[in-house]
Amino acid sequence: MRLRTVIATATAGLAAATCLTAAAGPANASNSRTTDASNTRTANACSPSVSIDRFSDALDKTTYDGTFVGNFSALAVDKDGSIAALEDRSSLFNLNAKTLQPKRVVPLADENGAALDSEGLAIDRDGTRLITSETEPSIRRYSADGKILDRLPVPSSLLVAPAGRAVSNQTFEGLTLLPGGHTLLASMEYPIAGDTSGAVRFQTWTRTKGDHFKLAAQYAYKPDASFLGVPEVQALPDGRLLVLERGFTSGVGNTVRLYLADPRHATNTSGIDTLTGQPGVHLIKKTLLADIADCPTLGATAKQPQPNPLLDNIEGMVITGKEKGAYKVLLVSDDNQNTVQTTRFYYLRVRTTPAF
Repeated sequence: MRLRTVIATATAGLAAATCLTAAAGPANASNSRTTDASNTRTANACSPSVSIDRFSDALDKTTYDGTFVGNFSALAVDKDGSIAALEDRSSLFNLNAKTLQPKRVVPLADENGAALDSEGLAIDRDGTRLITSETEPSIRRYSADGKILDRLPVPSSLLVAPAGRAVSNQTFEGLTLLPGGHTLLASMEYPIAGDTSGAVRFQTWTRTKGDHFKLAAQYAYKPDASFLGVPEVQALPDGRLLVLERGFTSGVGNTVRLYLADPRHATNTSGIDTLTGQPGVHLIKKTLLADIADCPTLGATAKQPQPNPLLDNIEGMVITGKEKGAYKVLLVSDDNQNTVQTTRFYYLRVRTTPAF
């Protein structure tokens, strides 16, 4: 989602991802920092559960094959081990997993050839791409070369008004396949009209014959504050989720928090018209893993005020593997092609136990 100014008054891919060796970042990145692994849990700790190895600004304000490299809204591990990086202005890049250098870019469009506001990305078991656009919103399946193969149904209430109750530019942001690849989950970024509790809807689909998907259960997740939305979700092998919450306050900067969430015992809200905080509706349980503002700066600089100069408009997330009991998680910020924002990649190690 393109950055909005808010005044603060108030794993299908994981199997392939475990083969990645994403620990080595671009050696020539001027703002890339590397630390000895033995120090990760001390000097580089963001919290008891999360540490940061390094960051890289190597792709900031660059171009590839005539296309601006940036505006990144989602990440996924492709079948060849490269990093698929979705741009919210209708381009899908493939990046070298070790150097981050672009290897390919594919343009995307809707059925009429119009550009998408492409936000969420999941790569299916056959290598096709499931991609959300938050304009309608929609989820389409694309071939690796950008051809539309399918379009998934969307509940009427989640459509942008006047067709539904969602707000333009506040719809499907996160997308992930749950373990086994039979269930797809998309997260709305903000609540729909009438959901006065502040909870956002997480919609799921189940796989049918021919690798189509049909509508399934829906769950409710409540961000910490009214100005925080959900830009990304990633499924863990046990069915729990990593969830990013993000917001922006003019003159202060970004808030970005990483949560562990469990939808497995939440109420199916698909038949509940409005979420008002009524009793009997069990939200997705969540526990804070880290506030990214609490990470060490690692020498990062910011082009606008930030609580921590490491922060920017973080919007994409992917699990790239597991090592010594910790998930390797790659984050990316969406620079909105803005001179005061940065395209920055963050290399985290995330421990998810014990929790709940």
